[in-house]
Amino acid sequence: MTQHHFSYLALGDSYTIGEGIPIYESFPYQLVQLLRKKGISVHAPEIVAKTGWTTFELAEHILHTTFSDKYDFVTLLIGVNNQYRNLPLAEFESDFEFLLKKATHFAGNKTEKVIVVSIPDWGATPFAEGRDIPTIKKEIDHFNAAKKAIADKYNITFIDITEGTRKMCDDLSLVAADGLHPSGKEYARWAEKIAAQFSINN
Repeated sequence: MTQHHFSYLALGDSYTIGEGIPIYESFPYQLVQLLRKKGISVHAPEIVAKTGWTTFELAEHILHTTFSDKYDFVTLLIGVNNQYRNLPLAEFESDFEFLLKKATHFAGNKTEKVIVVSIPDWGATPFAEGRDIPTIKKEIDHFNAAKKAIADKYNITFIDITEGTRKMCDDLSLVAADGLHPSGKEYARWAEKIAAQFSINN
Protein backbone atom coordinates (compact mmCIF):
# COMPACT_ATOMS: atom_id res chain seq x y z
CA MET A 1 0.00 0.00 0.00
CA THR A 2 1.39 3.38 -1.01
CA GLN A 3 1.87 5.83 1.83
CA HIS A 4 -0.26 8.96 1.55
CA HIS A 5 1.67 12.21 1.27
CA PHE A 6 -0.32 15.00 2.87
CA SER A 7 -0.69 18.36 1.16
CA TYR A 8 -0.83 21.61 3.10
CA LEU A 9 -2.00 25.06 1.97
CA ALA A 10 -1.09 28.08 4.12
CA LEU A 11 -3.07 31.26 3.42
CA GLY A 12 -2.13 34.59 4.94
CA ASP A 13 0.23 37.54 5.08
CA SER A 14 3.71 38.28 6.46
CA TYR A 15 3.12 36.06 9.51
CA THR A 16 2.63 33.07 7.21
CA ILE A 17 5.69 33.88 5.12
CA GLY A 18 7.86 34.44 8.18
CA GLU A 19 8.97 37.95 7.26
CA GLY A 20 12.48 38.76 8.46
CA ILE A 21 13.61 35.18 9.13
CA PRO A 22 14.70 32.19 7.02
CA ILE A 23 11.69 30.51 5.39
CA TYR A 24 12.37 27.23 7.20
CA GLU A 25 11.73 29.04 10.52
CA SER A 26 8.25 30.18 9.43
CA PHE A 27 5.39 28.41 11.18
CA PRO A 28 4.22 26.46 8.08
CA TYR A 29 7.68 24.95 7.57
CA GLN A 30 8.15 24.23 11.28
CA LEU A 31 4.70 22.63 11.31
CA VAL A 32 5.66 20.30 8.46
CA GLN A 33 8.84 19.34 10.33
CA LEU A 34 6.86 18.55 13.49
CA LEU A 35 4.40 16.39 11.55
CA ARG A 36 7.22 14.52 9.81
CA LYS A 37 8.81 13.81 13.19
CA LYS A 38 5.48 12.24 14.17
CA GLY A 39 5.82 9.94 11.18
CA ILE A 40 3.31 11.79 9.02
CA SER A 41 4.47 12.28 5.44
CA VAL A 42 3.79 15.88 4.43
CA HIS A 43 4.81 17.78 1.31
CA ALA A 44 6.43 21.20 1.68
CA PRO A 45 3.71 23.77 2.34
CA GLU A 46 2.12 25.68 -0.51
CA ILE A 47 2.12 29.25 0.74
CA VAL A 48 -0.21 31.87 -0.69
CA ALA A 49 0.66 34.97 1.30
CA LYS A 50 2.31 38.36 0.93
CA THR A 51 3.56 40.94 3.39
CA GLY A 52 1.00 43.72 3.76
CA TRP A 53 -1.99 41.82 2.45
CA THR A 54 -5.42 42.55 3.89
CA THR A 55 -8.30 40.09 3.74
CA PHE A 56 -9.49 41.75 0.52
CA GLU A 57 -6.07 41.47 -1.14
CA LEU A 58 -5.74 37.80 -0.20
CA ALA A 59 -9.23 37.16 -1.55
CA GLU A 60 -8.41 38.96 -4.81
CA HIS A 61 -5.26 36.88 -5.25
CA ILE A 62 -7.10 33.62 -4.56
CA LEU A 63 -9.62 34.44 -7.27
CA HIS A 64 -6.80 34.72 -9.83
CA THR A 65 -4.75 31.70 -8.71
CA THR A 66 -4.98 28.10 -9.87
CA PHE A 67 -4.96 25.65 -6.96
CA SER A 68 -4.83 21.88 -6.66
CA ASP A 69 -8.18 20.10 -6.55
CA LYS A 70 -7.95 19.79 -2.78
CA TYR A 71 -5.53 19.88 0.15
CA ASP A 72 -5.35 17.65 3.19
CA PHE A 73 -5.29 20.64 5.48
CA VAL A 74 -5.37 24.42 5.28
CA THR A 75 -4.39 27.20 7.69
CA LEU A 76 -5.72 30.75 7.50
CA LEU A 77 -4.04 33.65 9.29
CA ILE A 78 -5.05 37.10 8.07
CA GLY A 79 -6.29 40.43 9.41
CA VAL A 80 -3.42 42.35 10.97
CA ASN A 81 -3.18 44.71 8.00
CA ASN A 82 -6.90 45.45 8.19
CA GLN A 83 -6.33 46.57 11.76
CA TYR A 84 -3.08 48.42 10.93
CA ARG A 85 -4.75 50.38 8.12
CA ASN A 86 -7.80 51.18 10.29
CA LEU A 87 -10.15 49.40 7.89
CA PRO A 88 -13.73 48.74 9.07
CA LEU A 89 -14.36 45.65 11.16
CA ALA A 90 -17.57 44.91 9.20
CA GLU A 91 -15.56 44.83 5.96
CA PHE A 92 -13.09 42.43 7.57
CA GLU A 93 -15.88 40.14 8.74
CA SER A 94 -17.36 39.91 5.26
CA ASP A 95 -13.99 39.24 3.62
CA PHE A 96 -12.93 36.76 6.29
CA GLU A 97 -16.10 34.72 5.96
CA PHE A 98 -15.50 34.51 2.21
CA LEU A 99 -11.90 33.41 2.82
CA LEU A 100 -12.96 30.79 5.33
CA LYS A 101 -15.44 29.34 2.85
CA LYS A 102 -12.69 29.23 0.20
CA ALA A 103 -10.30 27.55 2.66
CA THR A 104 -12.95 24.93 3.43
CA HIS A 105 -13.48 24.35 -0.28
CA PHE A 106 -9.73 23.85 -0.73
CA ALA A 107 -9.85 21.27 2.07
CA GLY A 108 -12.40 19.18 0.18
CA ASN A 109 -15.24 20.78 2.19
CA LYS A 110 -13.98 19.07 5.36
CA THR A 111 -14.17 21.68 8.10
CA GLU A 112 -12.00 19.56 10.39
CA LYS A 113 -9.11 20.05 7.94
CA VAL A 114 -9.15 23.85 8.31
CA ILE A 115 -7.46 25.79 11.11
CA VAL A 116 -7.86 29.51 11.76
CA VAL A 117 -4.96 31.19 13.55
CA SER A 118 -5.53 34.37 15.56
CA ILE A 119 -3.84 37.69 14.76
CA PRO A 120 -0.63 38.36 16.73
CA ASP A 121 -0.38 41.56 18.76
CA TRP A 122 2.26 43.69 17.03
CA GLY A 123 1.70 46.28 19.74
CA ALA A 124 3.96 44.17 21.97
CA THR A 125 6.97 44.61 19.65
CA PRO A 126 9.72 47.27 19.60
CA PHE A 127 8.18 48.55 16.32
CA ALA A 128 5.16 49.80 18.28
CA GLU A 129 7.20 52.04 20.59
CA GLY A 130 5.58 55.46 20.84
CA ARG A 131 2.24 54.26 19.48
CA ASP A 132 -1.08 53.83 21.29
CA ILE A 133 -0.44 50.28 22.50
CA PRO A 134 -3.66 49.86 24.55
CA THR A 135 -5.72 50.79 21.48
CA ILE A 136 -3.78 48.36 19.26
CA LYS A 137 -4.43 45.60 21.80
CA LYS A 138 -8.13 46.44 22.02
CA GLU A 139 -8.56 46.53 18.23
CA ILE A 140 -6.72 43.25 17.70
CA ASP A 141 -8.94 41.66 20.34
CA HIS A 142 -12.00 42.88 18.42
CA PHE A 143 -10.70 41.46 15.13
CA ASN A 144 -9.86 38.15 16.78
CA ALA A 145 -13.27 37.94 18.43
CA ALA A 146 -14.82 38.39 14.98
CA LYS A 147 -12.55 35.69 13.53
CA LYS A 148 -13.43 33.26 16.30
CA ALA A 149 -17.16 33.92 15.95
CA ILE A 150 -17.03 33.17 12.21
CA ALA A 151 -14.86 30.08 12.75
CA ASP A 152 -17.31 28.85 15.41
CA LYS A 153 -20.22 29.45 13.04
CA TYR A 154 -18.70 26.94 10.61
CA ASN A 155 -17.39 24.59 13.32
CA ILE A 156 -13.78 25.30 12.39
CA THR A 157 -10.88 25.12 14.84
CA PHE A 158 -9.61 28.50 16.07
CA ILE A 159 -6.15 28.64 17.62
CA ASP A 160 -5.25 31.59 19.83
CA ILE A 161 -1.58 32.51 19.56
CA THR A 162 -2.19 36.17 20.44
CA GLU A 163 -1.64 35.99 24.21
CA GLY A 164 1.72 34.32 23.63
CA THR A 165 2.83 37.13 21.30
CA ARG A 166 2.15 39.65 24.05
CA LYS A 167 5.19 38.26 25.82
CA MET A 168 7.38 39.67 23.05
CA CYS A 169 7.70 42.97 24.90
CA ASP A 170 9.44 41.15 27.76
CA ASP A 171 11.44 38.63 25.70
CA LEU A 172 13.17 39.95 22.59
CA SER A 173 14.23 36.43 21.63
CA LEU A 174 10.63 36.05 20.43
CA VAL A 175 11.04 38.94 17.95
CA ALA A 176 12.75 38.87 14.54
CA ALA A 177 15.61 41.27 13.78
CA ASP A 178 13.18 43.72 12.13
CA GLY A 179 11.66 44.46 15.54
CA LEU A 180 8.15 43.72 14.29
CA HIS A 181 7.66 40.11 13.26
CA PRO A 182 8.01 36.98 15.41
CA SER A 183 11.24 35.00 15.55
CA GLY A 184 11.57 31.34 14.69
CA LYS A 185 11.35 30.63 18.42
CA GLU A 186 7.89 32.21 18.62
CA TYR A 187 6.75 30.52 15.40
CA ALA A 188 7.79 27.18 16.90
CA ARG A 189 5.13 27.71 19.58
CA TRP A 190 2.50 28.29 16.92
CA ALA A 191 3.57 25.21 15.00
CA GLU A 192 3.26 23.08 18.14
CA LYS A 193 -0.27 24.36 18.82
CA ILE A 194 -1.35 23.66 15.24
CA ALA A 195 0.33 20.23 15.13
CA ALA A 196 -1.61 19.24 18.25
CA GLN A 197 -4.85 19.84 16.31
CA PHE A 198 -3.77 17.97 13.19
CA SER A 199 -5.79 14.88 12.33
CA ILE A 200 -4.38 12.19 10.02
CA ASN A 201 -7.81 10.76 9.38
CA ASN A 202 -8.89 11.26 5.78
